[in-house]
Amino acid sequence: MWARERRWCRRGRGRALLWCALVAAWELAWGQLRYSVPEELQKGSFVGDVAKDLGLELAALRHRGARIIDKGRRQYFTLNLENGHLSVNERVDREEICSGVAKCVLNVEILVKSPVKLYRGEVEIQDINDNSPVFPERNNVLEISEQTAPGTHFPLEKAEDADVGLNSLQNYECSHSSYFTLNVRTGADGVKYPVLILQKSLDREEQAVHNLILTATDGGSPVKSGSTGIHVIVLDGNDNAPAFTQPVYEVTVREDVAVGSQVLRVTATDRDEGQNAEVRYSFHKVPEKFERTFHLDPDSGEITVTERLDFEGKAFYELDVQARDAGGLSSHSKVLITVADVNNHVPEIVITSVFSPIPEDAPLGTVIAIFNVQDRDSGANGEVRCSIVKSLPFRLERTFDNYYSLVTDGELDREEVPEYNVTVRATDGGSPALWSSAVLPLRVLDVNDNAPVFAEARYSAWLPENNAKGALVLTVRAADAD
Repeated sequence: MWARERRWCRRGRGRALLWCALVAAWELAWGQLRYSVPEELQKGSFVGDVAKDLGLELAALRHRGARIIDKGRRQYFTLNLENGHLSVNERVDREEICSGVAKCVLNVEILVKSPVKLYRGEVEIQDINDNSPVFPERNNVLEISEQTAPGTHFPLEKAEDADVGLNSLQNYECSHSSYFTLNVRTGADGVKYPVLILQKSLDREEQAVHNLILTATDGGSPVKSGSTGIHVIVLDGNDNAPAFTQPVYEVTVREDVAVGSQVLRVTATDRDEGQNAEVRYSFHKVPEKFERTFHLDPDSGEITVTERLDFEGKAFYELDVQARDAGGLSSHSKVLITVADVNNHVPEIVITSVFSPIPEDAPLGTVIAIFNVQDRDSGANGEVRCSIVKSLPFRLERTFDNYYSLVTDGELDREEVPEYNVTVRATDGGSPALWSSAVLPLRVLDVNDNAPVFAEARYSAWLPENNAKGALVLTVRAADAD
């Protein structure tokens, strides 16, 4: 079809010059490119040969104005039209853009004109072992009563490693001690936690302080490690530490929960009497931003929300809660808070390209506009459907993911309708559903498709035979809808 239109355009059979300049039609096609590069490459580093992989000549690539679509975010890659190579535009830090994600993929969308083609590329960012395990504190103080029974477990602060896979934290080791041994546990989330176990009874009068070194190692090559000091102070007298009713508390809350609402209540009991049985609660070495989000009542153990939650900003919180009695003994428990998504984001319509005006004799399926829709919610709340508000000679075609194209679906007639305002509505799958709309203005370009028409089908007139030369005989009128 496109070849026929181009031949017809060259013959110049009465079509508008602008229509010829637009190369007879617009065509939309979709491609897929996949590349893989390690993080931290220098600017200008080679990513992939786009021209070769798309089967395009370099001259054609330049002539067709190929470019990477700018979505208003940081552009990590650039397309060189001189050699057709996709290269690094700025430093890519995997831990910065894909923290905690097993597979890090950046999408690249390339638009080529004349005819219009949109290609999608995926660049997987591979992790390198560029981060060492890091403990929250260089030194930790652990207070243990001399009457604590052997076999008692003391959870220690875990280390954090921004890398993933084998490059992430793999093991813990502790310096030798006849009183303590180290046990490494793996939680349900796959994270390893160090636990110090008392091997034999302590005697404050014999040794009041024990100094240990806790080391965390990753699985990279070469191996990287981080250490923290464990300063164990042996306490005298108070021989029972508070004990939580649960080692781990788990709760799920909606992201629209009102500020001040109770999330849960933690409870610890102490078998001692008097002041040694008075328990107070506190967060233990949690990030400052978590303390701004939640409040722990020191007396009741009630945890409440102090600022609005945002599932898209943070969907999971891990809090370390400490129960401490008046004698200085303490125990710890974990609070895991999962934020449930609600439908609180309206779909966004982003217009990528609008091709207007369009000739009134444009064939069916001609591309008029390209746009994509985005919804920051997840699940059904983030599933968006697009539609045209009222019946018009156009239809929507979904290409891939969240991209749509508006194409002609009927004959256009400039003489009847010279311009359209096409309203596109995007509706998500939430309950109740949220929606937004965008108006795509379209002007119809005239072609010479109407012949002149006389006002009367037949004209007649009488004139005398002695009429002077140049005298008016008859007036006729004709009109042309073009």
